[in-house]
Amino acid sequence: MAKNEFKKEDQNLENVQETLSTAGKWIEANQNAIEWVILCVVLVVFGWVMLNTYVIKPKHIEASNENAKAVVYFQQGDFAKALNGDDAECIGFEAIADKYAHFQEGELASLYAGICYYKQGDYEQAAKYLKKFKANDVNISPAAFQLLGDAYVQLEEYDKAVHAFESAAKSNNEIIAPMSLKKAGLTYLELGKKQPAKKAFEAIKNNYPASAEAQDIDKFIALAE
Repeated sequence: MAKNEFKKEDQNLENVQETLSTAGKWIEANQNAIEWVILCVVLVVFGWVMLNTYVIKPKHIEASNENAKAVVYFQQGDFAKALNGDDAECIGFEAIADKYAHFQEGELASLYAGICYYKQGDYEQAAKYLKKFKANDVNISPAAFQLLGDAYVQLEEYDKAVHAFESAAKSNNEIIAPMSLKKAGLTYLELGKKQPAKKAFEAIKNNYPASAEAQDIDKFIALAE
């Protein structure tokens, strides 16, 4: 029994040796190709490291610094300078959003630009920039959708407004969701669609009973009957 086992081990060893020999011959025959593949991999990795170190990271820092300058004017309520710059050191959110469109800082600038335009009463431009903001932050993203809906309401594009409000409500944010549901319900009423309006109002009553919007929601439900 033991001899048979040793024979099996010997056979396995021969198989392994044969496999290694075959692999060695293949490597030897394809040496140049293998070297080129390794070189390409090294160049790709090296290129990415260089790109990240000398291009991407500096751009992030540069964009953050530009946003910081514009935020100062935004906080002061000077939305024109926050948006368009001051012809000195600040280039403004609109330029930042366009220049750094592929960076997170560019998306943040789009959000700020949308708010600035909304504050100035330019709802079409507000909607344009608010749509560019794609972040998934649980607080900022639904707030951006809600403001986008408000802009569409001002433009009387009610179908788009409802879609934006419902997107904001999907966040389940305890503050923004009931507000957005109420806005959606009122917009549905404006469209003459009572059934989806009622559904939005009832969602406030059932899912956010402690919210400010829920306190008088029964009268809105009645309006949608």
